[in-house]
Amino acid sequence: MVGQLGHPGPVKPLRLSVADAGEALTLQRAAYVTEARAYADFDLPPLLETLEETRVALASCLSWGFRENGRLVASVRLAVTGHVGVIGRLVVAPDRQGRGFGGELLRVAEAAAPPPVTVFRLFTGSKSVGPLRLYAKHGYRETHRTPELDYELVHLEKARVHPSGPVR
Repeated sequence: MVGQLGHPGPVKPLRLSVADAGEALTLQRAAYVTEARAYADFDLPPLLETLEETRVALASCLSWGFRENGRLVASVRLAVTGHVGVIGRLVVAPDRQGRGFGGELLRVAEAAAPPPVTVFRLFTGSKSVGPLRLYAKHGYRETHRTPELDYELVHLEKARVHPSGPVR
């Protein structure tokens, strides 16, 4: 991300903590409004999440973000259960989308996952064209779909890859 337009110097991911919950929730809501419009559904779970739920989530998972001039502009969560790393709440501020933050946070979460993790999973809505394109670009493949109102949730998976090859 060094040298990209709008990034005069290196932009480094930061670990987020419970202290970042308010800002993370604000970012999440801003990012999901666009999704809510696409689905004509403003009751999406990320829009209904409370500050306390965000605090609990940040306390129970690994989370990273990017800041620009002190402002949180992107974040992601990684919950680990056994050999599975579940990536969630990957969000980028609407005015900062398309600058590589989402893809970089995917790489950060994957690289920082504890050694037992051999597979990453995530989901998004079937109308989320940008996220679906991003996940495919980063090696995620659809495993199945589940119905949700007038759309489907698309479940995706990716085997963990180490320099020597995929972990099985």
